[in-house]
Amino acid sequence: MKNILFYILLISGITAFAQNDPGIVTGKVLNAATDQKLENVHIVNLSQVIGTITNKDGDFTIKAQVNDTLYFSYIGYKPLRVRVTNDWIKFGDVKIKMTELGIALEEVVVADVQLTGYLEIDAKRIPVYNNYRYSIAGLSSGYEGGSRQPGAVNKVLGAIFNPADFLYNIFSKRSKELRKLRKMKKDDEIRNLLENKFDRATLMALLQVERLDIDEILRNCNYSVDFIKFANDLQILDAISECYEEYKVLDRK
Repeated sequence: MKNILFYILLISGITAFAQNDPGIVTGKVLNAATDQKLENVHIVNLSQVIGTITNKDGDFTIKAQVNDTLYFSYIGYKPLRVRVTNDWIKFGDVKIKMTELGIALEEVVVADVQLTGYLEIDAKRIPVYNNYRYSIAGLSSGYEGGSRQPGAVNKVLGAIFNPADFLYNIFSKRSKELRKLRKMKKDDEIRNLLENKFDRATLMALLQVERLDIDEILRNCNYSVDFIKFANDLQILDAISECYEEYKVLDRK
């Protein structure tokens, strides 16, 4: 009888420890108005640069410590930041409620392209955008066809020796946040999230910069207006990372 009681207490202790693992937090994400469970909500630990998503019941588990900030992102809902507290880690599951956004569709103007039926003539009338992002098998970095100029590296070099330059100011002041770039690129959940986003909100939260700063970084790194406007957040992440790596190499020299 004593042995049975001992094993029950041992198992209970192990279960309690697992539920209150100081390196793990759990919770459930709901619609703030209806308490509907939200599936596939993206959660990013901004402090540790790791991500996860909710399951069909709205539940999630993610590595976190006290004072880490979790960023919740879901299409049609207002992004949410939540600080991990001692009580959360101590008592376990919490309910995170997200608020829906009113989505207003902007007027779309469709350009009228008059076609003649002759391929040679029509091919010249259809607008062509030469700025695009592509990669080459065997190379680690991507390139933007039609916009990356030969002077791009010289521009970064000039930033290092000119303290008033925008790139120097941004990269030197945000070095701690920008060091997260490598972690961000390696985390599959974060990559999957960024690949389907175009609003820059998650990047702004991760890098602690404003939308205008992101656009300005890319302009100073000689990326085209089309790329800055239409690229998804993952492409933007790769572009900023490439420019920052160039900056670090030249800065060390």
